[in-house]
Amino acid sequence: MTLRVFLSCGEASGDLYAGALVREMRALVPDIDVFGLGGREFNRAGGRTIADCEEVTTTGLTEPLARLPQLLAVKRRLIEAVAATPPAVFVPIDFWGFNYRLARAMKTRGVAVAYYISPQLWASRPWRMKSMRGIARRVLVIFPFEEAIYRKGGVPVEFVGHPLVDLAAGAKSRQEFLEIQGLSPSAPTVAVLPGSRPSEVTRILPDLVAAAALIGARVPSVQFVVARAPNLDAGLFEPLRASGLDRFARVRVVEGDSDGVLAASDVAILASGTATVQAALHDTPMVIVYRVSPWTYRLGRRLVTVDTFGMVNLIAGQKIVPELIQDAFTPEAVAAEAVSMLTDTARAAQIREGLRDVRRKLGGGGASRRAAKAILSIANGTT
Repeated sequence: MTLRVFLSCGEASGDLYAGALVREMRALVPDIDVFGLGGREFNRAGGRTIADCEEVTTTGLTEPLARLPQLLAVKRRLIEAVAATPPAVFVPIDFWGFNYRLARAMKTRGVAVAYYISPQLWASRPWRMKSMRGIARRVLVIFPFEEAIYRKGGVPVEFVGHPLVDLAAGAKSRQEFLEIQGLSPSAPTVAVLPGSRPSEVTRILPDLVAAAALIGARVPSVQFVVARAPNLDAGLFEPLRASGLDRFARVRVVEGDSDGVLAASDVAILASGTATVQAALHDTPMVIVYRVSPWTYRLGRRLVTVDTFGMVNLIAGQKIVPELIQDAFTPEAVAAEAVSMLTDTARAAQIREGLRDVRRKLGGGGASRRAAKAILSIANGTT
């Protein structure tokens, strides 16, 4: 009898983790049927896509309301697929607002829930821990400090490690990567990562481009490598072309290789999110930025219970890299931090020392395989 796993992820980073997870599950159980909500990586790994995660990707607290009819339609399609091919286990990957409702529906149907890449319940609205306790057979966490938090909340939990430890590997050396891009391996290189969602890029890229122009004026030999997520329309990067930045510095846009971009760079200016962990794994000093709609920020700030946003700072337990959030995110502030890291070798070394501690805390490789084994044990009813 075919073992079926229902999986749901709602954004690019979740799709990346889903792909790695599906590959490991298929290595352990070759005829397994993994189906659900996913993207390109999920598909490539052999997942059966019922709906594409680009259909549901949103940011902020208020933005999902505008897409509510589409979200409900996707949910209906997924539940219809479950009814047609009942799974042994449901694996939601982060994306709490959407996946929590799916998880409740699965539990009602008697399907065990193994929550992977747990949502950051500890960062805001901690009362949601009770909701997690009500749906999850087990939560598989990827950050070491999360295990104690979930255990204290009475939620069955297992720390499996961070999948990016295996996934974040640049295939080429700095010299080879930059030469392929027509850039100089000896020139100061700044990575620009404006996010993986269209709404993020729209809000963040223009100010990063303005910051790059200021950096170019202060460090004349600098060059820039912009990482473009593979799901993003080229039109979103029009501010880069329109800026005329290439008149002052060499600029390249690289699609679908954020690890290569980060590994080849001396400093990164990037949107808060998964990319900050990738940068840490590549030993790249960074400036973290983020901006949401003013209404979302006003609502969200009242709910947030932590005093730092960047994941590398949360893992380190202290602010090792600067965070420029909302009104603090200005081209001038970004440029000042980036130039400091490019020109002050002592500061760059201090940041790298903090990043080494972050890498140590993330643990060794094999996270996706450990997660796959845990999920399969739940599916088989052995735990």
